[in-house]
Amino acid sequence: MKAENAIAAAGDDPYREGLRDTPARVARAYGEWFSGYAVDPGELLHRVFTDAEDYDDTVLLRDIPFVSTCEHHLAPIMGKAHVAYRPAGRVVGISKLSRLVDAFARRLQLQERLTGQIARTLEETLQPKGVAVIVEASHACMSTRGVNQHGVSMVTKCWLGEFRDNPELRRELLESIGGNRGC
Repeated sequence: MKAENAIAAAGDDPYREGLRDTPARVARAYGEWFSGYAVDPGELLHRVFTDAEDYDDTVLLRDIPFVSTCEHHLAPIMGKAHVAYRPAGRVVGISKLSRLVDAFARRLQLQERLTGQIARTLEETLQPKGVAVIVEASHACMSTRGVNQHGVSMVTKCWLGEFRDNPELRRELLESIGGNRGC
């Protein structure tokens, strides 16, 4: 469907002054919103540091903000991710964890899939002793249509390795990110 047809279907004149350039603006916005398809998330984690080889406790980057797009309604998903791992001889720069979240978020998504993709990529690339990813997000498809409920957030978790096998590690991690915030 041409953008002009979509504007007309919404009930407006696609050729009026304020909308004439909208199709081009939308195309540029889509290029930015969905730029994650042009990124190989695993490549973001290939530069590692081995000079922290003795560090084997949890590394946590919390409250990583992201905006994604619901693949069912093309509506925004806005939230934050908490990404943790237990190193096995090598660590990655913390900005890479944020870029990893962003690379997957900038695709058409389901929150459940986003959570698993981040965790599995971190596990496959770094091969740490454990990985934990917790994602908290609000879905505009729920707050702006359908049930129209605001202030609701969804929480998804993925536990791999030591985090999956050790409830004490999970408890410590949950406390580190704010305990009872819905996680």
